Amino acid sequence: MSSSYGKNIRITIFGQSHSESIGVCVEGLPPGQRIDMEEFMRFLARRAPGQNSYSTSRREADRPEFLSGLVDGVTCGAPLTAVIRNTDTRSSDYDELIDIPRPSHADYAAQMKYRGAQDVRGGGHFSGRLTAPLCIAGGICIQLLEAQGIEIGAHIASIGGVFDAPFDTVSVSAADFKAVMQNSFPVLSPASGEEMLELIEKAKREGDSVGGVIECAVIGLPAGLGDPMFDGMENRISSIVFGIPAVKGIEYGNGFACAALRGSENNDPFYIDGKTIKTKTNNHGGILGGITTGMPLIFRVAIKPTPSIAIEQDSVSISKIENRKLKIKGRHDPCIVPRAVPCVEAAAAIAVMDALLDYKMYQGGN
Repeated sequence: MSSSYGKNIRITIFGQSHSESIGVCVEGLPPGQRIDMEEFMRFLARRAPGQNSYSTSRREADRPEFLSGLVDGVTCGAPLTAVIRNTDTRSSDYDELIDIPRPSHADYAAQMKYRGAQDVRGGGHFSGRLTAPLCIAGGICIQLLEAQGIEIGAHIASIGGVFDAPFDTVSVSAADFKAVMQNSFPVLSPASGEEMLELIEKAKREGDSVGGVIECAVIGLPAGLGDPMFDGMENRISSIVFGIPAVKGIEYGNGFACAALRGSENNDPFYIDGKTIKTKTNNHGGILGGITTGMPLIFRVAIKPTPSIAIEQDSVSISKIENRKLKIKGRHDPCIVPRAVPCVEAAAAIAVMDALLDYKMYQGGN
């Protein structure tokens, strides 16, 4: 199924933006793991809508109801199933989209595949609303990983032409993640964050939208996670990250920049630090041959501008086969990037947890 992911940790996401509820079923979670529900809810709140001027005005509590898999806050070995009720929907805003698709949205592609049977309300199953159940699964995996000394953090690397300070690819630490969390806007540099917010507000006033880039790091990983070929860490992470609507690209380490370098510039020299093998630089982003090296795992994700904008756009009538103008209604984010930061962390956590269970089998279950 296209809405399922994973080998050892198997997640299935269900629901539509305006259906009665959305949710997730997670199989393979280790039993006996206590979940800090207060911390878990703080994580979910970072993605929730309606909290500021740069997100949609749709207000949803996004409080999950756990139907199975948890007993008194402890995983019990059964599949974990959770739902979030949709309570603030305005479905009439989307009536004409069954015939007049939004430019750069999934409307047209969905119509070609499902021939009108798809739920167009709020984008249906294609909506960014479906990242809420992704964050349920990811928020739990984040806590399980932290118990094993593995931490994940992300920040906005850029919005439009405004850039934040990057993570140090060699020595990024939990302190850096905490520094981001201490800011109301998820950046390392508050000054850069203010510029980004001004850019978002300008786009909003003009009825437009803006995209950006999110940088994510995973630290505390042992060397040896992942596999060559099709189950490499890049493959595992990329597969689930592209499940986040609006993601258009991903790169690891220095990514596309390596194409302009010579091998002598791009190679990361090894050295011994005590009894640990490290690299002096980290152009490889903590992955070689699909397998982690023990250096910080670093990747960046490109997020496109929100396609639902207030500016009138050119579209077509699918039924009449004629050109049409489209004025989009509804409540939409002028910039998806800030709310996508915890989604990227969640996706990374699920992929890493899935790979970690493979690694433990190779290591004899230790």
